[in-house]
Amino acid sequence: MTWEFELIGDGFSLTEGPAWDGSGLLFTDINNSRVMRYVPASGGLTVFREKTERTNGLMFDKDGRLYGCSQNRGAIVRFEPDGSMRTIAGEYEGKRLNSPNDLAIDDRGRIWFTDPRYDDLAPPAELEHMSVYRLDPGAGETWEIERVTYDTTRPNGILVSPDQSELFVSQAGPTADEKRELRAYPIRDTGVLGRPRVVHNFHPYRSIDGMCFDSNGHIIAAAGNSAGGPGPMVYVFEQSGRIFETHPTPVDSPTNVTFGGPDLSTLYLTTIGGHLFRAETDRRGLLHFPKP
Repeated sequence: MTWEFELIGDGFSLTEGPAWDGSGLLFTDINNSRVMRYVPASGGLTVFREKTERTNGLMFDKDGRLYGCSQNRGAIVRFEPDGSMRTIAGEYEGKRLNSPNDLAIDDRGRIWFTDPRYDDLAPPAELEHMSVYRLDPGAGETWEIERVTYDTTRPNGILVSPDQSELFVSQAGPTADEKRELRAYPIRDTGVLGRPRVVHNFHPYRSIDGMCFDSNGHIIAAAGNSAGGPGPMVYVFEQSGRIFETHPTPVDSPTNVTFGGPDLSTLYLTTIGGHLFRAETDRRGLLHFPKP
């Protein structure tokens, strides 16, 4: 099936973090520090939250609480019902996080997130590395942070496999000397990661920015640009690394994808250029929340 991408919103600064809430799609307008909401039933586009301090990735936990990666705050945050934005974690070993980018939540409620740095719009860097972290929920509102990668230079998109056995991470360095790979790290019982396998090597072209799973366990990934190689694309990968399908995008530099709609068969796509697209697919999304 060919996926036809329909433009449903544009004119934003840089769109990211698509997250389906059951009846509408949330996505981030990063440089305008807003979370937007699109309602397919009416076609309406409204502002869901403002002053998000350049929040990037979004994700719901199994209880429907919305978490995000606030780049300017340098923190993983939770959007509270009263309109506030609570910091869950904002430092590692006493130093401010770089610029949290994307996150995944596993079945145990742990938050895994990437902490790269791609621009100088956030406050000055304090850490000397760009890593992946795990947040373990503790008593009350406490969280324990643990660094879990020591081999990443610019981690970006992140997923926990449906069987909870692997952590998929996009190593997405923009410079020629950085690796551009989709990696799968075994998750040990303790939460420590094992040595990764390279699922796909994108070098020298643009690696994956954001990704999600379908109900068959395929990875749906936004990657590439017009600078070379296959170009801007939504890939369908088997977890082994085999490319199952490719779907060219109508504009350059896709950033992220997620499924939505009544049966989770509509794919939503965001872009560096500030667009929101959707495509009807022959697939069904696998979301942590809400369940179809």
